[in-house]
Amino acid sequence: MLCRIDDLRNKQVVCVKDGCVLGFISDVEMDTESGNLTSIIIFGRRRFFGLLGREDDIIIQWDDIKVIGTETVLVNTESPLFLREKAKKYS
Repeated sequence: MLCRIDDLRNKQVVCVKDGCVLGFISDVEMDTESGNLTSIIIFGRRRFFGLLGREDDIIIQWDDIKVIGTETVLVNTESPLFLREKAKKYS
């Protein structure tokens, strides 16, 4: 299947571990020497209409992508909500 980078933008990203919707693809990272895509980036949610900045971006490695569908991308990674709760628990 051939896909343009522009086709990836704005696809919904869902974690297959817990069914959590992580957001929409905003950007991609690419290795300029090999020409391979290395990761997808989901911009963090805006806080108070963007006046208070944004949450951290979510970077998902290309190896964690399981399926790229017509409207959705399924990934096998820990959801940021799980990671935040885990960090609070151990701090």
